[in-house]
Amino acid sequence: MEAIEHILGQINGLVWGPPMLVLILGVGLFLSLGLKLMPILKLGAGIRLMWSGRSAAGVESDGEIPPFQALMTALSATVGTGNIAGVATAVFLGGPGALLWMWLTALVGMATKYSEAVLAVRFREVDERGAHVGGPMYYIRNGLGKKWAWLGILFAVFAAIAGFGIGNTVQANSVADVMEATFGLPHWISGLILMVLVGLVLIGGIRRIGQVASALVPLMAVSYLLAGLVVLALNVADIPAAFALIFEHAFSPIAAEGGFAGAAVWAAIRFGVARGIFSNEAGLGSAPIAHAAAQTKNPINQGLVAMLGTFIDTIIICTITGLVIITSGVWTSGESGAALTSMAFSHALPGVGDYVVAIALAVFAFTTLLGWSFYGERCIEFLFGVKAIVPYRVAWVLAIPLGATVNLGLIWLVADTLNAMMALPNLIALLFLSPVVFKLTREHFEREKATGL
Repeated sequence: MEAIEHILGQINGLVWGPPMLVLILGVGLFLSLGLKLMPILKLGAGIRLMWSGRSAAGVESDGEIPPFQALMTALSATVGTGNIAGVATAVFLGGPGALLWMWLTALVGMATKYSEAVLAVRFREVDERGAHVGGPMYYIRNGLGKKWAWLGILFAVFAAIAGFGIGNTVQANSVADVMEATFGLPHWISGLILMVLVGLVLIGGIRRIGQVASALVPLMAVSYLLAGLVVLALNVADIPAAFALIFEHAFSPIAAEGGFAGAAVWAAIRFGVARGIFSNEAGLGSAPIAHAAAQTKNPINQGLVAMLGTFIDTIIICTITGLVIITSGVWTSGESGAALTSMAFSHALPGVGDYVVAIALAVFAFTTLLGWSFYGERCIEFLFGVKAIVPYRVAWVLAIPLGATVNLGLIWLVADTLNAMMALPNLIALLFLSPVVFKLTREHFEREKATGL
């Protein structure tokens, strides 16, 4: 077993190493420049479309769920442990400068997420149930041609298996850990409660997932942000110094201090980029599966809505977490992960901070279980047809209590490795299909300009 873990660890270090991070950043930068920084410049347009897309009532359009619900479904999968534990780990390993690299990753990631959603809507299909299905496996097959279908199959296989780790057992384990540490709830009880709740939602398919996500994600995200802003208000005098640390140590080494071991510039870059990608999933190819179900006939509009996912996830939520940790001063304590974030909140809000982080982590992980179940379901349907959906849902629900109660060392390693391998087929497709994205985008805004909209 140790030999297997060692081999997997080496593979994981390779697929999540510098070449992969450079590739994801490079594709994002290429798309940003090809789009002439449009995702950043049109952020306001995306927000307006998201707000107007809260309901598709009375609008004759393809798709299963309103554009807003598609975004919330994608966010339900991305807003999770990465926003709480991932940011803390990045700061612990890379220093405060890691936060700046997370921001830069998100800014180019907006172009990646935009392009993914544009292609997902442009090349989606209608399955035998009449449901709209799409994502990397479909835009690879329908956009690049059948000779590339094997690449789409690879993506679907990697995503379907990785989902059981990164989107299921790991999330259940995180919830069980935090519930036991904060409320003394045994792991198996947390697992059973999660299994029942997730099962009840999955019975209703994407429409139920969209409804639950559109209610839970904004509520929990806003609640967490308000708690973070309260902490920052209490630490307001330390905010200028925190920003100074972030910008200074993004480009210069930081010495050891207290329980912090010190970090080179490369560590800030590596862990900032890696945790940023882990958090917002730009380039991995997961989010476009949700956006393909949106009720829209305009790929560009859905792309503008989709790119907000990266902005909300990293630029807003991860930034609040990072600033709370840095302004509290506990980033040098030697703690890491969710424990560090919990310590930072408790430092400013004694007796309350622990509960804020515990409840946020539990709800974020629950919504991630829902979002990733949909991703895996679509991948299984692509591979084996609609007959495989119900067995997959049953397996998904049964895996939850297992994940909550067992040691996940090997499972985490396998899932994390496959999660990175999902990105390769997707990034290849994004590069080859980028002319389609650029053309559709150019035509859309030329039309808007001509009609004065």
